[in-house]
Amino acid sequence: MTVGLVVVSHSEKIADGAVELAAQMAPDVRIIPAGGTDDGRIGTSMERVMAALEQAAGGDGVVVLTDLGSAVMTAESAVEFAADPGSVLLADAPLVEGLVAAAVAAQVGGNAATVKEAAEAVYRPPAAPEHLHEHHQPPEAAGEFEVVNQAGMHARPAAKIAGALSGMDAEVTVNGADGASMTELMMLGAVRGTVLRVEASGPDAAKAVDYLGGLIKCGFGEP
Repeated sequence: MTVGLVVVSHSEKIADGAVELAAQMAPDVRIIPAGGTDDGRIGTSMERVMAALEQAAGGDGVVVLTDLGSAVMTAESAVEFAADPGSVLLADAPLVEGLVAAAVAAQVGGNAATVKEAAEAVYRPPAAPEHLHEHHQPPEAAGEFEVVNQAGMHARPAAKIAGALSGMDAEVTVNGADGASMTELMMLGAVRGTVLRVEASGPDAAKAVDYLGGLIKCGFGEP
């Protein structure tokens, strides 16, 4: 069971496109678009949002992402009439970036609060260098790997790394960023040619470094 997601946008095309993008990184997550009005105009429809909430329900809760202010009000009204309003959380996050982060968090099994937190975390500024994660002892495994894909560390590679580590018992950093945090990985701004230092500690430390090294060296499956 995973957390379901609902995208409320003033534009049907924006909602559908955002869902299409996020679904590539979270194929097992139910993501329902609710964009535009019932007659295809720009705006929001409470009936559409309520229908989307029903479709997204049935898992471990629902997190809603919106675009403009009135979409928030429409979503809030729809939640009040939902069958289980306590299971629905509204995220205060940018639509596309927040949705992708939420989808990845849901894909790796996060609960509703965790998924909402992942979406809202993209608002926060990148950590200052002195606040980056550091191992308190020499890492049990480490490796350096050059980014070879043309687009560098964008959302999809970050999602692959964070998703892979979710199933491993290891504390992993990538150039000081938390390897389990898609947001921190994207904030590295690692372009093609950047050398990423992966450090890991824990029972799966060597496995994690080997796996991430493989992902990075093959360009995350991208040109």
